[in-house]
Amino acid sequence: MPRPPNPHPTDGELEILRVLWQGPQSLSAICEALRDEHASSRDRAPSTVATMLKVMAGKGLAARVGAGRGAMWRAKVSRRSATRGLVAKLVDGVFDGSASGLMAYLVETGGLDAKQLAELKKAVVAQTAPDGRGD
Repeated sequence: MPRPPNPHPTDGELEILRVLWQGPQSLSAICEALRDEHASSRDRAPSTVATMLKVMAGKGLAARVGAGRGAMWRAKVSRRSATRGLVAKLVDGVFDGSASGLMAYLVETGGLDAKQLAELKKAVVAQTAPDGRGD
């Protein structure tokens, strides 16, 4: 019995989603954006990108709008939703479900600069304030 498809985007699918989050794109525009974004990496043939888009459509990550050469592709999942799923997978798989473990890792290993630490502190204060505003 085949495994169900992984609902989380792969690294390659994330590259395509980053393009689609800018708005609906044609296949050729997606290929061009991928080439521009990853000039040092190998080019993906349009047929490869088209196959990836079809897989993404099956996973509910992207949708084709229109038909023929004028068809456009759009993201069906928001950046926030994709991030939520991938971070949850990371927290569950690497940090045994402990989000604080991930946070501690980022702080302890210097994974956050001073500005990011300040943003994190602000977010923590906002979440723990009785009115949710952190004032």
